[in-house]
Amino acid sequence: MNSTPEINISEIKPGQSVELLKELHILTRDGKLNQDSRRKLKQVYHLYHFIEPLLDEVLAARQDLTLVDHGAGKSYLGFILYDLFLKAREVGHIYGIEARETLVGKSRELAERLGFARMSFLNFSVEESIHSPQLPERVDVVTALHACNTATDDAIKFALHKQAKFIVLAPCCQAEVAAILNKHKNQSFGKTPLSEIWRHPIHTREFGSHLTNVLRCLLLETHGYQVTVTELVGWEHSMKNELIIARRTDTPRKNAQQRLEQILCELNLEELRERFIY
Repeated sequence: MNSTPEINISEIKPGQSVELLKELHILTRDGKLNQDSRRKLKQVYHLYHFIEPLLDEVLAARQDLTLVDHGAGKSYLGFILYDLFLKAREVGHIYGIEARETLVGKSRELAERLGFARMSFLNFSVEESIHSPQLPERVDVVTALHACNTATDDAIKFALHKQAKFIVLAPCCQAEVAAILNKHKNQSFGKTPLSEIWRHPIHTREFGSHLTNVLRCLLLETHGYQVTVTELVGWEHSMKNELIIARRTDTPRKNAQQRLEQILCELNLEELRERFIY
């Protein structure tokens, strides 16, 4: 992956909201870049570099765009995408889905203050977001940036139900698989020599995180998505994170579900079938 060039204040993209960058702590309150804010701005543009072509492709195909940011938190990603992409266009809508009502309220207030009229923020659980009439039956793009642990799986479930053309995920804090590996560790020792991979606690955590994303990729391929996995420099807590980009092709990978089932069986993770096989 090419390195991202250094950015100074003069390189902020034309028309970008300085007030928004201050709210996201990318600019200081006096509108300047310090060392930390310069790093954040580089990372924001790096992420946007991956997503912009997907948005262009959707608009070229149907002259409209619906994007849902699931597990949105403070909706940093939604605001950045609106500011850099949708603000200058007359079409398109961004929805932020977040289970914490306080964060939803703050996002609504900021969008109103900035005049970002085609942004909506909804205080929904994953099931509510799937079935609510406040969201369209189909969406074009679903994103989940640093949605912790199983919140990324909630975003995938939502995206599959809505038949999203593109899914963009940057998972973090993945603890569920590691916890189950640890719970069944003694059984696994007698079942497979592969259990040596997660025998030590630090390896359990690291392998569990890696395996979680492998299972997610297989799930997406089962449902007819072409998956690309690359490295994203995180701009919240993690120095590194994976970026998963899935494109709907309606052509499932032939052996994806079989491989998924074999991994769950071999690694003693069969209690996760409901989460990864549907």
